[in-house]
Amino acid sequence: MITAAESQPVHLAVLAGDPRLPYDYGVDGRFGESEVEAVRQARVALETLGGYRVEVLDDHDRLFDRLREAPPDLALNFCDTGYRNQLRHEQNVPALLELLEIPYTGATPACMSICGDKALVRLLAASHGIPVPNETFVDLTADPMVLPELYPALIKPNAGCGSQGVTPDSVVHDAQQARACLEQLALEPERPQALIQDFLTGAEYTLGLVGNPETGFTVLPLLEIDYSRLPADLPPILSYGSKVDPNSAYWQSLRFKPAELAPEHQAAMVEHSVFLFERLGFRDYARFDYRCGVDGVPRLLDANFNPTWSYDGKMAIMAGWAGYEYADLLALLLDTARRRYGI
Repeated sequence: MITAAESQPVHLAVLAGDPRLPYDYGVDGRFGESEVEAVRQARVALETLGGYRVEVLDDHDRLFDRLREAPPDLALNFCDTGYRNQLRHEQNVPALLELLEIPYTGATPACMSICGDKALVRLLAASHGIPVPNETFVDLTADPMVLPELYPALIKPNAGCGSQGVTPDSVVHDAQQARACLEQLALEPERPQALIQDFLTGAEYTLGLVGNPETGFTVLPLLEIDYSRLPADLPPILSYGSKVDPNSAYWQSLRFKPAELAPEHQAAMVEHSVFLFERLGFRDYARFDYRCGVDGVPRLLDANFNPTWSYDGKMAIMAGWAGYEYADLLALLLDTARRRYGI
């Protein structure tokens, strides 16, 4: 028999970025139409599930008070912009939820802080035998500045997400280009370190997991980045423009397709991703990026704790290949978090 308490819908609060505030990650320094539409589509999909009373909390000036006055049964933490749209405060959103003892989906503050340091993630992976690119950590305040030993090389910020600081000029072919790139990155005081990596030119993949170590994982079909339409004068990388700027050649040219690779490589990527998921403290879902070197071995590029959750993002695309509608993916994610909390 279903009791009255069991028949009540779950109060679900969707935490999102604040469209009223500036947003430095946006190409024009503000929330764009695509960000607003992503939140709208998420709400529409959630309201089709049944069993939830959905509200969107995107007014960050009132966020503390709203959560204290009417704490939800579960928070869907899609606030990948950070508190008040400041990415350096992204981990403070789940920290607030923990202080208020509100159950929430996704990574903990500790996981976000660790994964925000790409060099640390690489060191962990390498120490457990997971293939990674050759890499040099650079203190951008040092004089003289460290330069690549081999070219071409890829230079990118050690911190940040969404390919911040990654442009076509990040692929350097000589010392002059490398110095110019590092000096440009040094102008951003919030990210005082950089990484110099092998410029890998093989196939690039992303692998999505939904689940937890205690209850098992749904492994979404592997996705490959299709660079075949990219103009020949641009390096095949996922640049900042590919993710935020509709006028960018990357945005207009890049496509995604189901991956085709040797079964042993795919099995290794799943094994490595599941290990990193648990060791880094991910919860409920995550995405791991890999790229092949000349030897054809996929090497870990990144571990993403709040990965493109939108209706048109990579997680939704991969879920679609597995037969999940966007609402089905959100339901799977919510069910995973509810099992973890016993809700």
